[in-house]
Parts: sequence; structure tokens; C-alpha cells
Amino acid sequence: MHTVVLGAGALGVATAHYLSRLGHRVTVIERQPGAALETSFGNGAVIHASEVEPWSQPGMPLKILKWLGREDAPMLLRLKALPHILRWGPAFLANCTEARFVANAAANLRLALYSLKSLQEIREETGIEYDLGTKGVLKIYRNPEALANARRNCAMLAPHGLIFEELSPAQCTAREPALEETGASLCGALYFPRDEVGDCHKFVQELARYNEARGTAFHYSMSVTRLVRSGNRIVAVATSQGMIEADNVVVALGSFSPALLRQVGIDVLIYPVKGVSITVPAAPWNEAPTHAIIDDGRMFGLIRIGDRLRAAGSAEIAGFDATPMPARVQAIIDKVLQTFPQFARCYSRGTAKVWAGLRPVSPSGVGYMGRTSIRNLFVNAGHGHLGWTMSCGAGRLVAEIVAGHKPEIDLSGFPALSKTPLGANVAGTIG
Repeated sequence: MHTVVLGAGALGVATAHYLSRLGHRVTVIERQPGAALETSFGNGAVIHASEVEPWSQPGMPLKILKWLGREDAPMLLRLKALPHILRWGPAFLANCTEARFVANAAANLRLALYSLKSLQEIREETGIEYDLGTKGVLKIYRNPEALANARRNCAMLAPHGLIFEELSPAQCTAREPALEETGASLCGALYFPRDEVGDCHKFVQELARYNEARGTAFHYSMSVTRLVRSGNRIVAVATSQGMIEADNVVVALGSFSPALLRQVGIDVLIYPVKGVSITVPAAPWNEAPTHAIIDDGRMFGLIRIGDRLRAAGSAEIAGFDATPMPARVQAIIDKVLQTFPQFARCYSRGTAKVWAGLRPVSPSGVGYMGRTSIRNLFVNAGHGHLGWTMSCGAGRLVAEIVAGHKPEIDLSGFPALSKTPLGANVAGTIG
């Protein structure tokens, strides 16, 4: 059985890995010259079940309106994007009810925990090294109301498997001394011990090499132009370098998945939301954080990845432009410096590596996984800011569905596309 996977990001390579384990002959097609060179390249680096809440949540529409025109806003809607989100936008708004938020967060948590387990098993199996950190995540708060809301959401997810601990300001600084300089401003924190940190780019490249050595074919610098359909099957993938015949096709092209799928009548609502990261050497700051820190009020993460620090944040709805906007970059740096003044030791405009990538966001905040209405066409895309977190679990589930196996986790809470106006996601069937 020959399965062609389109896309060599975290989702695509993980899907290929599990398909190969299930006995498929696998070919991966990627337009870039290597694996993980787009959205998987410079992301926030955290594998976190602690951040499974979708962006489509109660109160978010009013926040987006309030943030219009603010370059330092956590989520910025560019007005030029409005004509392009005429379907995605209303579906996003429809998912901002309390009931939809709870259901979508619970579905994400189920997949995130399964994905963490799958990642740990891959690590054990392959010996891949990718700057792993296992000290967990601290999410810090200055606003008591925000902390209370976060505590309520975590308590809601605790029966579904979320483990967390609430810390006082003194406990925060005791656990992470790098917070001492501004710790007096905190009202508390939530600690998530199971969350991990790792360089997604390194992991995906190493996993691709591991599978290539075991027979998976990777075709880089090759663009997909169309899917060749015959009846209710895809018989080949047309590429910039010719046709590749396939028994099955998995589309894992992130934000670029909808355009290709529309050619064969499959409709998925995914919109690119730009994220930004700034990576600097950690060495100049001896007392730099050893935990991943998420600052709730200032909406950034500061994550130690091996000998580097990565500051990440920003959500910009601006179409397919992946250029990091200087004002957005500076806003993140300013916020980091407010919490960690010593970050100035590490940051230099000339040496900092600034990156932006397009997160593929579904209106529900839950990714599309499974079979489309075309019998041998499958999708694994739309996991938004949780792509790195979900990659191994989603790849495993989609591979099991392709192979006709029963998935290991319950997918009953994942609504099917086209049967709801919410633009929600897939459990085995799309379309």
C-alpha cells in the first residue's frame, strides 16, 4: 500500500512515521528544501496540555474589536484580511459560546495528552535529541480575576486529565528564581508539571532522517500542483516534477491545505494566523529561567531551548504574509523586558533570530483529522497554535484511520465537517 503524505512539517512527518510503522510504503512531498522549514521551524517550543483552550472562546470577539489597530495587541486583526474571512470569521464567532469552548477544549486536551504519550514513545524508540526540557511550564498572573478564570478553566479540564498546581507569588519565585526581580507584581501562577519543551525543527528533521533511513521517500523542493481524481478516488498527485501515483493521500499542508482540497470539492475552514518568535543565546544571562514561562497578562512565552532562549507570542490575522512585522517584534521584546529586565543581556538586534510562521487555525480551534468524502483522501491540518503539541498524536491517529484501524482514543467528541455550521473539525470523516 503506497501512501503519499503532502507536507514535511511536524504533522506530515509524524503521520509518515506511523504509516511506515503500520507497513505502508510512504512518500513525503515537501516544497521546501528540507523538513520543518515553515510553521514548524521557530514555534513556541512547548508541548503543553496547559494551553489547549481554543482562541475561539467567550469574550474573544469583543477583545479583538478592542485591539483593532494596536500593534502591541495579543491578537491583531488586519482590516485588509476581512474580505478573506467572510466564512471563517462567522464560524469562529459561532464557536465563542461557553458550550462550544468547553467541548473544544476537552477534545484538544484528550488529543494533547495522547500526543505527549506518543512523543515520549517516539523519543524512547528513536533516541532523537532535540533540546528536551521536562521541568514543566509556569503560567504567571498579575490580575487576580484572570487567575481565577484560569483556575476555573483548569478545574473544568481536570476530570479530563489536566494536572496543575496553583502557586503563590513566593512559591513562584522559589520555583523559578529568574522571576524574583519583578515577582512582587505577581498575584500567583499555575504550574503544569507534565508539559515539556523541545526544538520542533530539530525533532522533525531528526524524525525525517530516521524514517528516510528505514525506507520512507522524502522529495524536497517539490511542489504539489493538483490532486488527480478518478471517480471517488485520488489516483495520483501532480507535482512540479511529474506525477506520483498513490493508493492513499494525506494532506498535511497546514494553512495551504484548503486551496488544494477545494480543487476536488473538499471544504475545510482553515485560516493562517501569524505568530512571531525571537531566539537569542542564553549564555550572557547566567540566571535565565529554567522553566518555560508563559506571561498571561503580557501574552508572551519565554522558553529555554538548550543553550538558547526563545520569546514567542503574537497572533496576527493578516493573510498569507509570513513577514515578521518590526512593530510586532518590538512589542514582544518590550513585554519580555518588563517581566525579565535581564533579558537585555541576551538580546541584540544584530544577533537575535527573528522568525514568523503561519499557524493553521480552524474556527473551533480543533484540528481536522481523518478521511474525507473521497475514499482514499485524508487530512491532518488546522491544529493552530497547538501543531507541535498535537503532532505525534494526530499523526498516529490519522495513520490508524488510513490503515483502517480503530483509533486508540475516543473521537466521538470531534464533530464532522459539513454537518454543522460551526466549521468544526473531523473525526474520521471530512466532507
